[in-house]
Amino acid sequence: MKKVFLSIALGVLFFANVNNANAQESSKEDSENTTKTDKKWQARFRWVSVLPNESATISTIGGDVDITQSFIPELDFTYFFTENIAAELILGTTQHDVKATGTSLGNVNLGDVWLLPPTLTVQYHFTGLNKFRPYVGAGVNYTIFYDANPGAVVDVDYDNAFGYAAQLGFDYDLNDTWFLNVDAKYIGLSTDVTVNAGIATVTADVDINPILVGFGVGMRF
Repeated sequence: MKKVFLSIALGVLFFANVNNANAQESSKEDSENTTKTDKKWQARFRWVSVLPNESATISTIGGDVDITQSFIPELDFTYFFTENIAAELILGTTQHDVKATGTSLGNVNLGDVWLLPPTLTVQYHFTGLNKFRPYVGAGVNYTIFYDANPGAVVDVDYDNAFGYAAQLGFDYDLNDTWFLNVDAKYIGLSTDVTVNAGIATVTADVDINPILVGFGVGMRF
């Protein structure tokens, strides 16, 4: 997680320095930036890598959990209250294979499950950097688990859960309307899982804590 956010932070600093130098050379760009802030809405389409940082406390049989990574399309909308303050809502869904590992019964296939994790963040956008627009954000997530396939057991039940989100990213303007985007989020997410194995029921406290790293294109309107 630290490496992902550090890489993006270094990229932000690099582009900020380059664009700050360019901004000082062109007052025309400053007037263009003022025009862009009149557009209150942004929509982005991103491809996102979902990278779980999973761990679990499993009753009775012990062990840990393994959750696969995923690569998904994602749509988000941002509304600007001021030039610097905005709110973003992300929409996407992701599927993951789940396995209990190192238990007293060996490795147990727990099938797969879909997650619907709408996330709302409040962002601060930095200005005065020419075409480069970095931002940071924090907010709340609510994850809905659905269409669980139990794999080698009778049934697996996941509790829907709230989590918190931290965000770092930047937009790079192509023109007044279109821009490129790089974004990283960390979501602190835990869920209680109940596994019906037929002869016994096992519970687990599972930390998923995914990092979401996205690249895409956006439009202002």
